[in-house]
Amino acid sequence: MRRILHIDMDAFFAAVELKRRPELRGQPLIIGGSGDPHSRGVVSTASYEARAFGVRSGMPLRRAHQLCPACVFLPVDFDVYAAESEKIKGILREFSPAMEDAGIDEAFLDVSGAPGEAVAVARAIRQRIKEATGLTCSIGIGPNKLLAKLASDMQKPDGLTAISEADIPARVWPLPVRKLQGVGPKTEQRLAELGIRTIGDLARPSGEALIAHFGQAHGSYLHEAARGLDDSPLVTHWEPKSISRETTFPRDVGDWQSIARTLASLARDVAERLRAENFRCQNVTVKLRYADFATHTHTLTLAAPTDDADAIRRAAFACLQRFALDKKARLIGVRAGGLGKTADAEREASARI
Repeated sequence: MRRILHIDMDAFFAAVELKRRPELRGQPLIIGGSGDPHSRGVVSTASYEARAFGVRSGMPLRRAHQLCPACVFLPVDFDVYAAESEKIKGILREFSPAMEDAGIDEAFLDVSGAPGEAVAVARAIRQRIKEATGLTCSIGIGPNKLLAKLASDMQKPDGLTAISEADIPARVWPLPVRKLQGVGPKTEQRLAELGIRTIGDLARPSGEALIAHFGQAHGSYLHEAARGLDDSPLVTHWEPKSISRETTFPRDVGDWQSIARTLASLARDVAERLRAENFRCQNVTVKLRYADFATHTHTLTLAAPTDDADAIRRAAFACLQRFALDKKARLIGVRAGGLGKTADAEREASARI
């Protein structure tokens, strides 16, 4: 039988910060943007103490401050979180080579062929992560990725939950439809208009009825997901289609020299990531969001693939000149697309075959 684990780190960014600042333990903690609660950033992670006030990931920092003025706000330190994530992913690979990296704080692991029962393997993983990093995770076990992910959210934090096909009516169907991956606010609203609020409600209509409302692909997915059906494989190797960086200004900016300096910094960061991951890009795109929220992009196709910082910066500035410069900017971003491995990386890959 197929046994899939979903490993989800508990309030990951906040937990890493508490390792560095143990004096903050027990206090409501919010990680997001520059750490300024009056800025336009959003919540990346909220500690469980902050969540008790209604603070959630993706919420504007200003709204989070309204809900919890006493919260401690800290800026995102992505490099530190990424380093911890690498340690954790290394531990997971010790238990099974079949791992899908699902994000900086989560992963799927196929332990179908691992020695021992899946629950015992999951307990060993939790213990190993805690000993190596001091962090806790919640693990869900299921016959597929969909059920494993649902299970990992059932007993947070530091939980371990196993779900089988037989458990679906009693344990999955009472959950709100929003718990299903792929059901966002708009789909949730449309389902509510149809009288569908729980996953059990969603399991009742025929596939044809859901397809009529949501189209072939999404309707079919909802029909199968509500019944716990998922045959998607673990994606153990993935290469990005693009690499990007963007920033939201604390206040609308009309000084185009400041905008240009920010753009140059973003372009440099993108180039560094390209080189670090052995990619070259074929095109460069600049995204600009104005103060009125109108968002525009311009793309420049390069004469030859590159990872050169100066070439990427020049391309970004060429794109910038095509924007209206008489309006204030709210956000700016740079994306390198059309990625391909460098010749050295391709040779190394060939040598391993």
